[in-house]
Amino acid sequence: MFYAKFFKALHEEGVRYVLVGGVAVNLHGVERATGDVDLLLALDGENLGRFYRVARQLALKPVVPVKLEDFSDAAKVESWIREKHMLAFALRSGDRLDPTVDILVQPAVAFDEAHARAVSMDLGGTPITVAAIEDLIRLKTGTGREKDRGDIDALKRVLDLGLEKPQPDGTD
Repeated sequence: MFYAKFFKALHEEGVRYVLVGGVAVNLHGVERATGDVDLLLALDGENLGRFYRVARQLALKPVVPVKLEDFSDAAKVESWIREKHMLAFALRSGDRLDPTVDILVQPAVAFDEAHARAVSMDLGGTPITVAAIEDLIRLKTGTGREKDRGDIDALKRVLDLGLEKPQPDGTD
């Protein structure tokens, strides 16, 4: 299964990330279909190098015709945001059944803030770093997408019912 391999590889390489998006919403107890894995990444060179090793190991390649390492070039990424209105750097394996991995390029919550509040969850014996509910709500606010409005309402119900996961520990 892609998810188990992906998160195990991230953990083994020591990649600093925060899982956001639909999979994170699911892990907080809200059922909804999703077709991708959304991440915030620490964008320092060392962390990106570790992430690139994971991407190569799993044969993840950019959806657009650029080199994987182009994501390290801040000027290129800025031009993609400005000229192409890029929201995420998308990667996909050759297996059409595997989900797309989206790295958010200008999230409403900075990586360091989200990482400090993230919760650690277990996926088949592998710890994964999942965004706190409050950060998921912030990331989904103002997108104009109906599914995000639904996620926000459901996540607020989880908070209101006191069903949120344990307090964040800030570790991967």
